[in-house]
Amino acid sequence: MPYVAVSALSHPGLLRERNEDSLAVGPWTLCATVTESPQTLVFPLGTPVVVAVADGLGGHPGGDLASSLVVRRIAMLGPALGTEAAVRDALNACNRAVYQAAGGDEPTELTGMGTTVAGVVVREDSVLVFNVGDSQVLAADGDGLRQVSVDDNPPHPPGRTTSVVTQCLGGSPTFREIHPHISTEPLAAGTRYVVCSDGLTDPVPPDTVAAILREHDDGRAAFELWRAAIEAGGPDNITVAVLRFGEE
Repeated sequence: MPYVAVSALSHPGLLRERNEDSLAVGPWTLCATVTESPQTLVFPLGTPVVVAVADGLGGHPGGDLASSLVVRRIAMLGPALGTEAAVRDALNACNRAVYQAAGGDEPTELTGMGTTVAGVVVREDSVLVFNVGDSQVLAADGDGLRQVSVDDNPPHPPGRTTSVVTQCLGGSPTFREIHPHISTEPLAAGTRYVVCSDGLTDPVPPDTVAAILREHDDGRAAFELWRAAIEAGGPDNITVAVLRFGEE
């Protein structure tokens, strides 16, 4: 029977006081907390399985609340997210929900709270990739590592990173529509996916990520990616999920 194995962890990093990242793996959620070691879950292919990372906006109130709200809603909707249209509707609903949770049109202490989100929906023969903001989805295969999400960042010099995003879920005192990035890829044997917050991809170069994935699988791969971010200074919250497909 074909299956997908998902190994994931979430950690505040070395410089942040708290973790504002949240994670959904199928029905399982990890919301703004810490895992001491990677957790691995295995799902048979068939019913859609969603894996998503939400990164609460730094410098805004309630980032942990926004990311938790989004992954819980996505996890709840997961089995119904079998089409690009369904994913788009879910992300639009999440955007509205974050705005309303922050007080809607009435100013509150949570006004402006927001989050990025990135993830995949694993179907029987294909993978839906989605994101809003700069959390990322990476694919690793025999040809190397490639980014399959689309960063919502303003232009910046090559080799530099920026924490500024041009769209997110919530994040504004007035309601803003979003334009999610959604694409479909065939489910190819030997391809693995990484869903992560920018706490991994900002400090760790792509060639280091690729080297780790060439050497390690599953929980060990997730752990080594986390360790690379920590060794690079751990400047932000680090959440990473590694997906591998197999057959038993």
